[in-house]
Amino acid sequence: MHAREWRLYTVRFLYGFLFISTVLITTTIAQSATLSVPSQYSSLAAAVAAAGNGDTIEILAGAYTSGIVATISQNNLIIRGVNGKASFNADGIPISNGKAILVTTGNNITIENVAFSNTRVPDRNGAGIRHEGGLLTVRHCSFYDNENGILTSNQGSSGELVVEHSEFNHNGLGSAGYTHNIYVGHIGRFVFRYSSSHHATHGHNIKSRAAENHILYSTIMDEASGNASYQIDLPNGGLSYIIGNVIHQGISTENSTMISYGAEGGSNPIQEVYLINNTMVNDRPSISYGIRLSGSPSAVVRNNIFDNLSTAVNGVPTEYDHNFEGSSSGFINRGAFNYHLTASSPARDKGINPGTGRNVSLVPVKEYVHPLGSADRYQDSALDIGAFEYTPATPPPPGEPGTIVVPSNFLLLR
Repeated sequence: MHAREWRLYTVRFLYGFLFISTVLITTTIAQSATLSVPSQYSSLAAAVAAAGNGDTIEILAGAYTSGIVATISQNNLIIRGVNGKASFNADGIPISNGKAILVTTGNNITIENVAFSNTRVPDRNGAGIRHEGGLLTVRHCSFYDNENGILTSNQGSSGELVVEHSEFNHNGLGSAGYTHNIYVGHIGRFVFRYSSSHHATHGHNIKSRAAENHILYSTIMDEASGNASYQIDLPNGGLSYIIGNVIHQGISTENSTMISYGAEGGSNPIQEVYLINNTMVNDRPSISYGIRLSGSPSAVVRNNIFDNLSTAVNGVPTEYDHNFEGSSSGFINRGAFNYHLTASSPARDKGINPGTGRNVSLVPVKEYVHPLGSADRYQDSALDIGAFEYTPATPPPPGEPGTIVVPSNFLLLR
């Protein structure tokens, strides 16, 4: 074949390839649809029954008490509230699947801007969402007064749950103590960030058996009236990063320990926990522990504030340094749960670069901003201890280090 013929052949081949690719992409886009509730479909259940893989279901903001129970078996499906939050209230509604308002069995499902409340089932283990599939992302959602907020099955390494900018409060059955604000079973990975879990009813604010946990830049709290057990329970250990959180134990808490690691046996493959730059505050009047380590995990505890705790660590950490222990941490308003630092706080400039853990940077780069938001962590010459970097009254000009503006009522939750 002559050079000219070869060039012509190559150009024709490339044009053909591009044409076929364009057709395939266009066909894929054309096959995705947006289904609207209630304008097109009378209920969420009806829209789910009609939806295909890759579709989006948009639910007009408002209160919904019927047609809200559904099983999501599609892949790449998005369910979102629009023009405000869609509220699914299951009070008195039969949960036909016996599990949850929504059961997710597909992969790569996203649920946004939806509220779930008052789920009850006969076995007393109901949930706003029961996750049984691959990846589920929950964003800008709220869960309250359910037996569990979110509950996952034990689907192993194929399961993943990501929670962002969401609130969990007053979930839990009550005196039994077996239901929780959020209960993650044996799945591959759990991410909880820029979110708030508070006032779990006798259960835990966060419980996870996942092989890998990322609990980041969130608030996990009892406040004045909470009676949760553990604030964070990782009963089977796992590779766990707990970075940049505000964790509070109230006067009515039902457990002496704020974070429990490995209490039911270290069955997860990796037994490592990194507790970095958290602000942990205790108001329990009797003995209290920051973190209880069971077994012999690798535990790095660095740059944390342990305020008013009997013992910061129950167990033997691998590395323990640059933490503050005491009852005069220098908070702006401890009684109002505002744990930002004052200019005279002993935690200022006392931290160090926390390094990495399994090639993951441990340096805190964000801060929780109430409600359910985040901001870049202020950067100056030295890292402060705790979840917040001290912010000058007059922030630097744009383009200079430092971006956080602290509202006066920060962390005043319900």
